[in-house]
Amino acid sequence: MLAEFKNHIKVTFPFLADAPVLLAVSGGLDSMVLANLAKMLGWQFAVAHCNFKLREAASDLDEAFVADWCNSHEVPYFAKTFDLRAHKGSIQLEARKVRYAWFLELMQGGYRYLATAHHLDDAIETFLINLSRGTGIDGLTSIPEINGSIVRPLLPFSKDSLEAFAKKQGINWREDASNSSRDYQRNKMRHDVVPKLKENTPNFALNFQKTQSFLGLSALMLDNYADDLKKRFLLPKDDGFTISIVALKELSPLEGYLHLLFKSFGFTQWKDLQNLLDTQSGKEVHSSTHRLIKDREFLLLVPIMASSQVVYSIPDSEDNIHQPIALSFEEVSGIEKRNERTIYVDKETLNYPLKLRKWKIGDYFYPLGMQGSKKVAKFFKDEKLNTLEKESQWLLCSGDAIIWIVGRRLDDRFKVGPTTQKILKCTWH
Repeated sequence: MLAEFKNHIKVTFPFLADAPVLLAVSGGLDSMVLANLAKMLGWQFAVAHCNFKLREAASDLDEAFVADWCNSHEVPYFAKTFDLRAHKGSIQLEARKVRYAWFLELMQGGYRYLATAHHLDDAIETFLINLSRGTGIDGLTSIPEINGSIVRPLLPFSKDSLEAFAKKQGINWREDASNSSRDYQRNKMRHDVVPKLKENTPNFALNFQKTQSFLGLSALMLDNYADDLKKRFLLPKDDGFTISIVALKELSPLEGYLHLLFKSFGFTQWKDLQNLLDTQSGKEVHSSTHRLIKDREFLLLVPIMASSQVVYSIPDSEDNIHQPIALSFEEVSGIEKRNERTIYVDKETLNYPLKLRKWKIGDYFYPLGMQGSKKVAKFFKDEKLNTLEKESQWLLCSGDAIIWIVGRRLDDRFKVGPTTQKILKCTWH
């Protein structure tokens, strides 16, 4: 196996020969084989070990075993304890989350790659688990050999071949008793399903590798096509994109195209997304990171931002502000030509400090030149503002009264009149 591994590294991972590597080592068969192979090939590497305290004294013995190996082989060693015994929810998911966060933290110390000991049997189990959950092609491609800075150099090798190599080389390892339990779905696949598949199809592992290769190529072609599709349909605007609903509806099968266009933005509820095309304006579908908003004949795709009701205070002494928007204030002797970015107000009608805030339900003002009040929401509707434009709109206020819907309309109560003594010019830059 050593010669086969050397050739695999030369072809697939030539960069590991001279790059500092961090090895995730549990003390089990797979990771101890990887650690010994790295030593045999003369890699520059360090070992990182996580102790989750899930098997009481056995977890501590695993840690001591890995530490002893590193000391005897003069390999830099890191260990960290995460006590997950009281964790509520999936311990496996939490363990994965905290260990990878710690690995990435360690890599800031100069390690360019993180190597894990995932092997062929792990890939088969992952494929079957994803298949049972109803995944798409991304899930069926199982575990990637290279995922950014994370590499998995043992993926082509079966568990049996790793064990045979370890016994031949006299490599010791620690057995995890929990691996024999049927309590976890992966263990059920490992002990009940995969052996039957190998028994019924002698070349199952080889056929699986071929299928993975074909699926990987198909996924790559789809990704390339999706990139071209996004360039055609996702038109950049402000901090997001606009997408023509009419153009989307011409695509068939629509659900498949929606998946290609929006899966990379975290969307998974395809029926909800499809229904959005025919619903009323203002309706939204959310992923964990993005919003899709129906706006008449378009969809608006934007990142999810933390909503803010922060109120900015502007004292009388302030001539210029730069956050959250740039405004300047100047006392003048008369009114020059007005525009949408400049207003003139009767300064003696103002209560300082002025306030700058976003609009909220129930806001109203007295539009300049009109009789009576008007709800800000109705004003927005008449102005045909979309959801994002409403959310980004700032109001300049005196106490609770709106002076100016910035860039759009002055309030009649603050206009310059015949009795005005002090004129304040306010400009939005």
